[in-house]
Amino acid sequence: MWATAVGVARVRALESERENALFRDPLARAFAAAGGLWPSSPPLPDDEAARRRRLAVTFSIVIRTKFLDDLLQQASASGVRQIVLLGAGMDSRAFRMDWPEGTRLFEVDTAAPLDFKASVLRQERAVARCERIAVAVDLREDWPRTLTAAGHDPTMPTVWIAEGLLIYLPGDAVDLLLARISAQSAAGSRMGLTLGSRGAIERFGADAVPGSAASMWVSEMPDDPVGWLAGHGWEASCHTLRERAAAYGRPISTPPQHEEGPGGLISAVRR
Repeated sequence: MWATAVGVARVRALESERENALFRDPLARAFAAAGGLWPSSPPLPDDEAARRRRLAVTFSIVIRTKFLDDLLQQASASGVRQIVLLGAGMDSRAFRMDWPEGTRLFEVDTAAPLDFKASVLRQERAVARCERIAVAVDLREDWPRTLTAAGHDPTMPTVWIAEGLLIYLPGDAVDLLLARISAQSAAGSRMGLTLGSRGAIERFGADAVPGSAASMWVSEMPDDPVGWLAGHGWEASCHTLRERAAAYGRPISTPPQHEEGPGGLISAVRR
């Protein structure tokens, strides 16, 4: 699945080239090139519907990246100095964002993507702007124990980021992940999640190419994400892609194709 993370890096590289980019990711192009997804010219779409789906996914990656960047900056400003990126993939926030002194950023993923990433970072001579700790563990295993052994302190507030991750996990695995996060979260911890919107699997995954990202989607957001997270001890706010895109100066010009429920961009605070 880590090849999907290289695809996300390609999207971030293309966004970084825009004059009015919502973020700049200097390492994204190197990740995409090393993974065989550069130069930037995309393959010809199979049809108009496929092209529209591809553009929609690309747009959502850009907006969610900006949303979580803002959440992390706000958490840092509030004094949180521990960050955990779950399923970190090719995330380069340790290198591209400014962090207060004393910040520790843990990148949790399996060994294969972390090893690939490390080779690109060495090639680029990348220098992290905070203490960056790679934690090689499968999220299906007892990752909290491994994370604690790597230096994470569950008695201190943490920012947890699960970006583009939960949609690949079945419902019981999502609930287990949330339970484990909650058990490791001191009061004042923050969380940023991206959830698959209702109907996304039907719209994007039904005729997805086998092996593509959409073909592996299995989980959509609950009908009441605020209540769901409250059950885990979090006070959450939901934001729609359309709402955040408008706030970032990238309004979606087309009317919604279906009834829009709660948004899949989630910010939460541990009480």
